[in-house]
Amino acid sequence: MKYYTTLQEVSAETRIPTVFRILGAISVCHLLNDMMQSVIPAVYPIFKSSYGLDFGQIGLITLTSQLTASLLQPVVGLYTDHRPKPYSLPIGMGFTLLGLLLLAIAPGFAAILAAVALVGVGSSVFHPESARIARMASGGQYGLAQSLFGVGGNAGSALGPLLAAFVVLPGGQRSIAWFSAAALLSIVILTRVGAWYAAQLNARAHHPAGLIDAHGGDSHVRLPPKKIAGAMVVLIALIFSKYFYLVSLTSYYTFYLIDKFHLSVRSAQIHLFVFLGAVAVGTLVGGPVGDRIGRKYVIWCSILGALPFTLLLPSANLFWTGILTVVIGLVLSSAFSAILVYAQELIPGKVGAISGLFFGLAFGMGGIGAALLGKLADLTTIAFVYRVCSFLPMIGLLTAFLPNLEPAMRRRRQAA
Repeated sequence: MKYYTTLQEVSAETRIPTVFRILGAISVCHLLNDMMQSVIPAVYPIFKSSYGLDFGQIGLITLTSQLTASLLQPVVGLYTDHRPKPYSLPIGMGFTLLGLLLLAIAPGFAAILAAVALVGVGSSVFHPESARIARMASGGQYGLAQSLFGVGGNAGSALGPLLAAFVVLPGGQRSIAWFSAAALLSIVILTRVGAWYAAQLNARAHHPAGLIDAHGGDSHVRLPPKKIAGAMVVLIALIFSKYFYLVSLTSYYTFYLIDKFHLSVRSAQIHLFVFLGAVAVGTLVGGPVGDRIGRKYVIWCSILGALPFTLLLPSANLFWTGILTVVIGLVLSSAFSAILVYAQELIPGKVGAISGLFFGLAFGMGGIGAALLGKLADLTTIAFVYRVCSFLPMIGLLTAFLPNLEPAMRRRRQAA
């Protein structure tokens, strides 16, 4: 039986039962965090008219937000792997609070950029550290924990634009300050979560006999560096496939429905909310299924399993378009928790860095995908975009090159 000797391994594993109150707390905060972040693009029309911005400047706002919210995440995660900071979460949310307040009173374009950068920094601290705490509180049900955490973000991303439509658009730029109440609530909750995190670290530091894996032994498989690098390349390709396709729906689905089926904006928005609901359900289901049957199977079924439905979508009528997008949302969104936990087990002791890397990739791929697909739609048609994107899930075939971690991990547990 192996005992952990490094603080990063301590912070990555736990043998305590699943702590649902902690998982619930960080899921709620994930909802609030992503809700606040999704308000930014929802208020672009206000900024454009109030400050006379062109589309290039709007794009720069998006770039600033995406860069700070994605590129910093693996850096934050790597730092806290070596130097755990239990109260980094409320501190990070403090940046979001300052960013929202500045955004509400920004006197010009430079101040808007500074404000969205602060919100991005808060998000870059939140995601890797919350993913670490989700793993700590999982009681060994790592996929379930990441799914509960992830579904909060999905809900927040859907709620943000809706709340912006009812609060910010009628009230103007200064009404953005109302969202700072969500940041304050998150700070209160995350301070309590940070106290729990600190208590766990302190308890393990004083009771080394308890520093064993959640399964009672060394659950990690030590692979050769070349094999790990190859698996990481495959996982990154799968993230590319998943998020490029998802962003084609989240960003351009309403335009597709209006253009092809001549729906009203309201009807198209209803279809989009149904799709986003399916994404939330798929996120919630994917993790616990991976805990039961193995994460590689979930990755197979999620990425490659969406292919028949994505290929059918461009030629479907309105009724089947609604059905197919729900199925695509359910199937494709189930992959992220499985991919994230698989990567954490592939490189043990680096929970923060891996979580930051993959959440950062998710943000980055979404931003790049939206820009590139938008340009492609300008050059061709929105229908052509969906025909091209329909082949993206074929990248799921690369899953065949992922090592089978679960059987080897079970053998190690039995030997221990």
